[in-house]
Amino acid sequence: MNSQEKKPESEEPLQIKPPKIGVVRHLRGYFFAGVLITAPLGITFYLAWLFINWVDDTITPLLPPAYNPETYLPFGVPGLGLLIVCIVMTLIGALTAGMLGRFWVRTSERILSRMPVIRSLYSALKQIFETVFSKQSDAFREVVLFEYPRRGSWALGFITGKTEGEIQSSTEDEIVNVFLPTTPNPTSGYLLFLPRRELVVLSMTVEEGIKMVISGGIVTPPDSRSPEERVVKVAASNGDTKTILNADN
Repeated sequence: MNSQEKKPESEEPLQIKPPKIGVVRHLRGYFFAGVLITAPLGITFYLAWLFINWVDDTITPLLPPAYNPETYLPFGVPGLGLLIVCIVMTLIGALTAGMLGRFWVRTSERILSRMPVIRSLYSALKQIFETVFSKQSDAFREVVLFEYPRRGSWALGFITGKTEGEIQSSTEDEIVNVFLPTTPNPTSGYLLFLPRRELVVLSMTVEEGIKMVISGGIVTPPDSRSPEERVVKVAASNGDTKTILNADN
């Protein structure tokens, strides 16, 4: 017998091999990472390209051939129509700033005000654009949370201004205009007149709120408030009891 006996195979220590990650799993991860990076960029550039082409196809044919660069070039100039629109809008703004331009605007408005249907459309569009582009405007400056369409169900909206006129004078509360957008198209929605005390003003920006609406809640902005500012503004829903803590009823 040998002095050194062999150990039985059952007593040999077991070696646990780490699981192998398949090549397919790696490739699938790389593929989804590539989609995550390229899809937003590709869709953004594609939509921008469609808009630029639409403006070019609409404006460029209006140029006389003698002033159209595409007449002398063997290729098209992308963005030419958009550049022309920007230049024309700038020139119109500069001309209307003078006395002759203001006279022309007043005359045009007098003519439009005598047209039954067009005067209402023009007045509404003018007021909307003046409100949106005004530097002192508060339109779409605040994102609010409010109960809609029932108690305990919450909706995200945007304050578009302070309610005035007959609507405000007919109510005792301070009423504000709130735009409730639809998902995933935020350009359509509902105009609501709500008491300010029943609104919860959020700290998120308008851009973050619009992203949340478009994505259907998939893209949720983080809470950027400090720990001291993170106070509970909305109580748990319990029948007809008060939900908004800072409301009076």
